[in-house]
Amino acid sequence: MKENGSIILVVDDERDHADGIAESLEKLCAKAIAVYTGKDALEIVSNQQVDIVITDLKLGGDIDGLAILEEAKRNNERTEVILITAYATIDTCKEAIKRGAYDYLVKPIDIDQLRTLVKQAGKKVSSAYSRESGTAGAGKEEFQFEGIRGKDAATAGIFEVLRRVSPTNISVLIEGKSGTGKELLARAIHNNSKRWNKPFRPVNCAGLTETLLESELFGHAKGAFTGAAADRKGLFEIADKGTLFLDEIGDMPPNMQAKLLRVIEDGIVIPVGSTKPIAVDVRIISATNQSLTQLIEEKKFRQDLYFRIKGVNISLPALRDRAEDIPELTEHFLKEAVAEIGSEVSGITDAAQTVLSNYDWPGNVRQLRNCIRTMVVMCESKQLDVQDIPADIHQVRQLTGQKIGVGLAGVSLGELEKQAIAETLAKTKGNRQTAAKILGIGERTLYRKIKEYNL
Repeated sequence: MKENGSIILVVDDERDHADGIAESLEKLCAKAIAVYTGKDALEIVSNQQVDIVITDLKLGGDIDGLAILEEAKRNNERTEVILITAYATIDTCKEAIKRGAYDYLVKPIDIDQLRTLVKQAGKKVSSAYSRESGTAGAGKEEFQFEGIRGKDAATAGIFEVLRRVSPTNISVLIEGKSGTGKELLARAIHNNSKRWNKPFRPVNCAGLTETLLESELFGHAKGAFTGAAADRKGLFEIADKGTLFLDEIGDMPPNMQAKLLRVIEDGIVIPVGSTKPIAVDVRIISATNQSLTQLIEEKKFRQDLYFRIKGVNISLPALRDRAEDIPELTEHFLKEAVAEIGSEVSGITDAAQTVLSNYDWPGNVRQLRNCIRTMVVMCESKQLDVQDIPADIHQVRQLTGQKIGVGLAGVSLGELEKQAIAETLAKTKGNRQTAAKILGIGERTLYRKIKEYNL
């Protein structure tokens, strides 16, 4: 059995398409089944255990993807359903989410995006079975996921906060630089809460105009503005009984802040262009890469809203501030990339790991994850090595602790070389083979240089 023991059902009336998707997912599950009619799909979800269903919305015959979704959920509420469609409309897709779909993709399918969704859905299914058996939340392992893996003191503190806050309904504010994993943390809180089987809906407050953000959050009535051809539910209504993740809330326009505050206080939304109030029960998790207290001082963020969303505050440290976690993160992302790409890479050399551990990672965890994925794609051997590290990351200056052009004027090349060798040997604990690889020279050359500089 594969590491991920999920059973996946793929439903598409285009036989080649169904077979291709099933084949591409084989490394992510214990078994991938492809069927080509709605009737066959209904028979399977009614009589067999299926963890994840991937179905086309439009199928030949009277049975469509929504019917398969409803039957799958009726027989096993833990089953997650991903819809695929070439005829997506916002209303149709949101209706599918309302009925319990995990997510949807629009044709032509990006297979990497589908794999990511399948892995996320698989984690949710596993979490559901763990809860049922009484093992969920038993220890730190439940909270180890991309972005906050590690064993340093800061990470341990985050784990402790997660265990305490997840089962409650209290609002959470997550602070951290871009790429530190704020949305992943929000998903972990949701998946370990009592709302785990209800929708988790993220929205980027910085990516929409005030008008669009209001419509996205609260919905709108038909004719509310130009282009509003039909009633549309907002994310508050879609996420009812679930969790709403407000990313980059510091960029929310002032007028929207006032409207959001009222909804949080009253638990009622009124769609744009409507007078009909709708009661909602939504847990709010917010995130920002800015200092909200500073924005309050600058009169750019409401203090009353700040106190509403800051029930519990979690600060995610930058990756450079927890370098001891980099090897564990590297191992995790390596396994993830190998499973996704289908590579035979089995590990990473000490020399390559040393380079990665001494880089300052301005893009944080997201950058490390992308770096490992690139290395796996480019690697031609069984282990990732120094030559597989992207050129913008593998630079000796990261090991010396100095930047090119800063405080180096007047320093001889020999002194720079001596410093680079000395610090690399220190980083590798005297391992000359590893140091030589990092420096890009032969072991004999390194040995000669050590003697030359009396190191």
